[in-house]
Amino acid sequence: MASLNPLGGNLDLRKAKHLLRRATFNYTKQQLDVFTGMTAIQAVDSLTNDIPNALFEPYDPLPEGSSDGFWTSAVTLPGDFEGQNRKRAIVTGWWWYNAMNQTNIKHKLSFFLHTCFTVAKDAGAGAATYYYDYLKLLDFYALGNIKTLAKKITLDNSMLLYLDNTRNNKNNPNENYAREYLELFTILKGEQIGSENYTNYTEEDIQEAAKVFSGFKYEENRSIIDPDTGLPMGFVNFEQHNTDNKTFSTAFNNQTIVGRELPTTILDELDDFVEMIFTQQETAKAYCRKLYRYFVKSKWDDEVETDIITPLADLLIANDFEIIPVVRTLLSSQHFYDADDTDATNETIGSIIKSPLQLLSEICSVFNVTIPDPTIDPLDYYNNFFVKFIHNDYFVTSGMDFFNPIDVAGYHAYFQEPDFDRYWFSSNTIIGRYRIIESLIQAVNTIGSGEIYATIDTVLFVRNNIINAEDPNLLISEMADLLYPESIDTDRINYFKKFLVDEGFPDYYWNGVWLQYLNDNDNFTVKTRIDALVIAMINAAEFQLM
Repeated sequence: MASLNPLGGNLDLRKAKHLLRRATFNYTKQQLDVFTGMTAIQAVDSLTNDIPNALFEPYDPLPEGSSDGFWTSAVTLPGDFEGQNRKRAIVTGWWWYNAMNQTNIKHKLSFFLHTCFTVAKDAGAGAATYYYDYLKLLDFYALGNIKTLAKKITLDNSMLLYLDNTRNNKNNPNENYAREYLELFTILKGEQIGSENYTNYTEEDIQEAAKVFSGFKYEENRSIIDPDTGLPMGFVNFEQHNTDNKTFSTAFNNQTIVGRELPTTILDELDDFVEMIFTQQETAKAYCRKLYRYFVKSKWDDEVETDIITPLADLLIANDFEIIPVVRTLLSSQHFYDADDTDATNETIGSIIKSPLQLLSEICSVFNVTIPDPTIDPLDYYNNFFVKFIHNDYFVTSGMDFFNPIDVAGYHAYFQEPDFDRYWFSSNTIIGRYRIIESLIQAVNTIGSGEIYATIDTVLFVRNNIINAEDPNLLISEMADLLYPESIDTDRINYFKKFLVDEGFPDYYWNGVWLQYLNDNDNFTVKTRIDALVIAMINAAEFQLM
């Protein structure tokens, strides 16, 4: 039976790796040492602490000589700055740097919320500053309340622009946002049971929802501040709001939401609508299925639906849609660690193909990649490293246009049957995935061209992290235990050993080479071989999984 009961005992290395990968973007040996020996509940609780961002706001180092600098806090109108595509990329570089410098679950959940309330940054979401506000809104509620976010997101300037709700008026309704709100953001479609009837809602419900959302406008100068979040928000133009009562279908028990006329009371109307959506158990189940797919695996059977999804949905409702109680329960459960059955054909650990975001973040954190400090050298970090290399080349060629999915449904890996996370790995995405490690080792963009202003010192990594580095078998075994979800067998060790010891040579050849390096600190010989080994181990099938 699939079980949400807490995992007993302490986390061993295998389970600590599983949790750290699934719950953070900062994966290091040092953190594994900390987590190994904790109970699952202790480990998960330590990940739910809120930690201040390393970078308060993004910085645009261009134009050189007269940079736009901290443009998101400038008095200039957001849309008046040039280079908006670059600035939106810089905003995502700000977000990624913060995610990489925190060992907690906040940014993992922030990205999860992006998959739930998608705004594609380069597809009509407005100026880069509005997208910065959108990401800050997701961060604000990442450890908080999904239902409250579902209210706040409606008045987010970037969302208002992206799904055209700023054009939704009482005499000229625009149903785009209302449709996506029901179909993708909250309750989701059920099975279609009739013409324009999707079980969970109907086409008439979309029309009524559009009336609720009418008159909501984006605020160009960001002068309206939400007192709850401290973030800029849109406003209600009461003259363009449909003040009629809105009556919904039998899917919502024919509930009527009383129309309001004043800006403040119109927001009460929005509250009533969101509360109506969130009283439906299917809304809670929709979020719990998404959480399960995001943290555990993409497919499940009726037993998991009954024993895991439904109890989590009940827990979400009982906690008025606070996300942390549900995440804590799931990530500390026997089921999450695959300790509730002995079925070797249905493993949880190692069952998800890493997203390009996870792959990049793991490589950079576990190998302690040297990247430019954005507070000291913003030109090299934001423009030369992140925008030109990571954003424009790596993410695009690996199949993840960063924070810019091709449609409002989000990235296919999180919703598209039957492949789900297999979308991350294909003949179209393999170049980006395989060449990222080569680029970082060589400090050259092998995906595109040019310097990348970042590098991995593989020899130093081995020296600092591998205890038995002088023995090629133990070196490879220890590296595999750090890099892979599961240990590898002798055949795989022998396969990787050829990168350290030429065929026909005894193992003690490597022992002599390594000890010589330790004696004279000349890494020329060991570097060539360790570089080759790291590239082979990172590009192996085992590293693609988590």
